[in-house]
Amino acid sequence: MTTEAKVGAFVLGCFAVFAFTVVYLLTAQHSGSTVQYRTYLRYAGGLEPGASVLYGGIAVGKVTAVRPWAEDPTRIEILVNVRKGTPLNEKSVAKLGFVSIMNSAALSITTGTTEARRLVPGSVIPSREAASLDEIAGKLAGVADSANSLITQVQGEVSDISGNINQVLKNLDTMTGPPNQRKVQAILDNIEGLIAAERPKIDRLTDELVKVSAHADDTIQNVNGTVTDLRDPMRKDLLELQTTLHQAQGLLQSIQVIVRANDYKIDDTVENLREATDNLNQFTNSLKQRPWSLVRVKQAGDRQVPK
Repeated sequence: MTTEAKVGAFVLGCFAVFAFTVVYLLTAQHSGSTVQYRTYLRYAGGLEPGASVLYGGIAVGKVTAVRPWAEDPTRIEILVNVRKGTPLNEKSVAKLGFVSIMNSAALSITTGTTEARRLVPGSVIPSREAASLDEIAGKLAGVADSANSLITQVQGEVSDISGNINQVLKNLDTMTGPPNQRKVQAILDNIEGLIAAERPKIDRLTDELVKVSAHADDTIQNVNGTVTDLRDPMRKDLLELQTTLHQAQGLLQSIQVIVRANDYKIDDTVENLREATDNLNQFTNSLKQRPWSLVRVKQAGDRQVPK
């Protein structure tokens, strides 16, 4: 072996050792900076261990296990290792996705919201089922059947519409034929003659309307002048009336003050009148019982019965 071959083999060996060391260190560092979560789906869609885990479209980890859940065999348990510091929260949703059309299946996780509480390592990521290819194919088949029925219906309706359009065109052709054209021309000629005959009357009516309008303007001007002439006397009368009302208000206030000042005298007068009334009532009753008291002090004795 030549010296160049030995040197080349030594260089290749050193490069292989260096590459192995770098890969080992990166793998060890990466494995030590991940945390585990789990989620559950009813349809995994070809998801396998080693598939990418996407957080908002960014690769943040790998799928480590895909297996039927022991507690509920109808659901698939998916274990994932996610890079530390990935802000998974309670509003994040895991679903089946794809990195691209040509790549295999991946687990896609939404970013959730800022206010939601962060998920602790080992907790369950909320999930949402994605439509399977069979379901999509079934829906496409249903859409295709509906489209065929719709196309058949539209074809029948288009035929009916075409027949109606042809009938309308025939009717238009009949309406716009030479006989109807002559009738329309005759009507237009009659209208033109009527306008020519009635034009002088229309002119006279227009002149009369102009005169009436001018007269109305004069009347309005006269009314405005009359209102202007009456405005000042009416304003003076209103001012005088207002002054009189103020004076009357002052007089009433003065009377009210006098009445309040002599209130106790009025009460005494009313009381005296009441007493006088009572005395008069007593005197009247006394006269009714003893009318002789007006001429005698004592009542006369009773007459003796003759013997």
